[in-house]
Order: sequence, then structure tokens, then C-alpha cells
Amino acid sequence: MRRLVPRPALAAAAALGVGVALIPLAYLGVRVADAGWARITEELLSGRTAALAARSVALAGLVTAACTVLGVTTALLVTRTDLPARRLFGVLAALPLAVPSYVAGFAWVSTFVRFEGFWAAALVLTLCSYPYVHLPVAAALTGVDAAQEEVARSLGRGPLRTFLGVTMRQVRPAVAAGALLVALYVLSDFGAVSILRVEVFTRAIFTAINLGFDRTGALVLATVLVALTLLIVIAEQLTRRRGARYARLGGGAGRPPVRWRLGSTRWPAVLGLTCVAALSLGVPMASLVRWFGEGVSRPGSVAEVATAAGNSLSVALAGAGLTMLLALPLGLLSARAPGPVTVALDRLAYVSHALPGLVIGLSLVFFGINVAYPLYQSVWLLALSYAALFLPLAVAAVGAAAVQAPPGLEEVARSLGRRRTYVLRTVTLPLAAPGIGAGAALVFLTCMKELPATLLLRPTGMDTLATELWTQTSVSAYAAAAPYAALLVLLAAVPTWWLSTRTGVPVRGGG
Repeated sequence: MRRLVPRPALAAAAALGVGVALIPLAYLGVRVADAGWARITEELLSGRTAALAARSVALAGLVTAACTVLGVTTALLVTRTDLPARRLFGVLAALPLAVPSYVAGFAWVSTFVRFEGFWAAALVLTLCSYPYVHLPVAAALTGVDAAQEEVARSLGRGPLRTFLGVTMRQVRPAVAAGALLVALYVLSDFGAVSILRVEVFTRAIFTAINLGFDRTGALVLATVLVALTLLIVIAEQLTRRRGARYARLGGGAGRPPVRWRLGSTRWPAVLGLTCVAALSLGVPMASLVRWFGEGVSRPGSVAEVATAAGNSLSVALAGAGLTMLLALPLGLLSARAPGPVTVALDRLAYVSHALPGLVIGLSLVFFGINVAYPLYQSVWLLALSYAALFLPLAVAAVGAAAVQAPPGLEEVARSLGRRRTYVLRTVTLPLAAPGIGAGAALVFLTCMKELPATLLLRPTGMDTLATELWTQTSVSAYAAAAPYAALLVLLAAVPTWWLSTRTGVPVRGGG
């Protein structure tokens, strides 16, 4: 296909976005190199590092596997079956994304005695993270070409063989992308593992840096985390290369796939989805209600809570806007000019996504003081940290949306003498706008929930819902924390609900 966008210009702009994501890696390289090879080798070869790596990988692997099963199952039930109230269950399956892991951790700890450890963290992170798989898989299942399934059925394949051999091959890239996000999220999570007392890389790094007794050792541990991330990203890329094409071929109007009849499994499926919603949403909500009623601490004034909410909205909007601006060139490049350079840039954008927010924050403090001092102690330095953290979410959304925009329309516009920039502005971007908007909503949501980088980089005197919540819960002032937690979940639920309506359950014919 003829290039419809100026590749050199897009590549340069994409490299700029990836450069922002690589700021933390440059910081790690400088700081770790100062330690010397003897100190680095000592830290890398220690038994503690091996134990942290094993525990972190085990937790990420377990949660990713559980989220993959849960996310695919819920997506299949709400998009391809005659499940009762499937539109409601589709929204409920996405809403756990609005609950920060540290809120869920506090909720479970305050509800159940001695709820801590590896398996407790695995449960909480699974319940918070499975929407990362559910949402893309639900969208992919809705957009699957029904004609391919019909051809397979006409050749004598049964429903199960058709699903495994045809449908799953088409949605496998969505499953792999969601699983990748879950794995990186678990590796980078600090809130849940800290509250539930699981000694993994993020908790060890935070403890060492926060107490100030071994910052060099903490940064060496962060480089090990980067290495693990690279291995996971490369593995996902290999599955992508083997993935089958899943776009519709040929013209004609698309038809919705045939829904499966659940029969005797209908009500057990409803019961299962209800239990998932009760565990992922019911426990945190019940805890918030109990915090209001039983706490002895006093909540802040309405003005204080409103100020924190306004600050959360403003920094999240700034972070989402900057992140989408940096992600747009790389997403378009991935969709319209694939190649080795594009793949390398795309993979590099994921590396910092698994780093703890505290390391991202430290790197941006170093960057602000030494390179971009006018940004220091400003909202835009915090927004830059959000871009470094969440660039992969935005790139994936832009790339997926641009791939679904028919390139034939762009070719027609080019054949009529339109310039590439005009075609990009009037054809490609409008067609991809819904998907780009969904990506912006997801980035906005994650920016609002982010805690460690926000604690470190927020301007002096600025408090957000997340930082106030952490401050109050760290001293067990649960009644004071309740308004901040409730408002944070409520505000985060708005983009989550919108995402669920854009990715999976048709408006007509729903339950």
C-alpha cells in the first residue's frame, strides 16, 4: 500500500514521544553507572534480589493468567451469548478499573482479619486488573468478521471448534495486548502490595528510597525490573507476529455474530458474574460505607475535598492531553507504516510502564532540576511523568483505532490530489476518533488514580484525591479518608462507564 502519511515526520514525532518514556531509563543508567560494577554485581547476585525477582514474576504470572481467563470469559458472556442483563454485566465487568488498587487493598484489609500475603495480593490485583483484558477482548469479539465463522460452520465445524480455531485466532492480539498491560501493571503496582505486605520489587524499591538507606541498591533493583519488562514485551511481540489477521476483508455491511444460547448454564453464568462484581466492587463499596459510619477521625471540609477533586481533574486532564499528543504519531506510524523502526519504537514505549511511579518521579525530579528547570514544581512536570508512565495505553488505543480506519478511503482521497496532511486531518483522524477518545478516557482514568509519582512531583501545596486518601489511610484515619476515596472512585467511574459502552455490548438487543 502506498504511504498515506509522511513517514519521516511521523517517525521523528514518534521518537519524541518515546524519548519522554525513556527519561526514567536514562536516569537509571546515570545513577546506576555511578555505583560501579562491584556494587552492581553485589546487588544483582544477592539472594534477596533473586527472591524478589521470583516473587514478582510469580505474582505477575499468576495475576495475568487469572485476568486472562476472567477477562475472556466475561467478555464472551456479555458479547456473544443470550446472558440476561448482559448490558448491565458489561458495565459491571469494566467498573473495577475505577477502583485504585490501594483503595481495594485497604478495603479488604479492613474487612477481613489477617488478610495479607502473596495470595491476598493476587486476589486483589486480579479483581482490579481483569478489565484490562475484558475491554479489548469485548471490543474485538464485537468486531469479529461473522462471515469467517459462517464459512467454518458451513464446512462442518462445530461451535466449539469454530470458536477456538476461527474466533480466538482473530481476537488473540487483543488477548495478548490486555495480558501485557496486566503483567506490566502488576510489576509496577505499589499500593496493593504495600498494604498487603508482599515483598516484591516495587515495595523493596519504595522502602529503600523512602527511608534513604540504600538508594543505589533500589535503583539497581529497578534496572532488574526493566530487564523483566523487556523480556515480557519481547514475548508479547513474538505472539503478535504469529497472530492471524482479524480485520474484515472485502466490502459490504458487517453483520453481528450469532449469539450462543447458554441453556442450562444461563443462571450459573449470572451467578458467577454476580460474585465477581460483589468481590471487585461490593467489598470496596461496603468498606467505604463502614468507614463513614465507624471511623473516629473527622473528614475534611467540603471546600478541602472539592479542592482536592479539582486538582485531581486538572492534573489528570493535563496528563491525558499530553500523553495522547505524544502517542498520536507513534500510533499512526504503527498502523500505517509498520517496519523494524516502528516495532522498536513501539516496544520501547512499554519499558517504563512497569517501573514504580516513585522511580518515574525521581527521574523527572532529576530531569526538571538539571534539564528543564522551568518545569520544576509545575503541573506540567507531573503531566510529563504521567506521559512516561501511560504512553503505552495511549499508543495501543491510537494504533488500534487507526488500523480499523479503512485505508481505501485514504487512497481515494490521495488519488483526488489531496495532500497527506489534509487526508490525515479530514479522513484518518475522524474515522479513528472514537477509538482515540476511548484511549484518552483510559489514560485520564489511570492518571487520576496514580499515586507515587503524584506524591513526589505535585507542586508544593497541591493535594489530590489520591494523595489525601493515602495520607489519611497511612495513619488509619479511615473516616477522614472516606470522602476522598468515594469521590475518587465516583469520578473514575465516569470514564470507565464510557469505555464500557464503547467496547463490547451493542446498544440494541442488549439485556
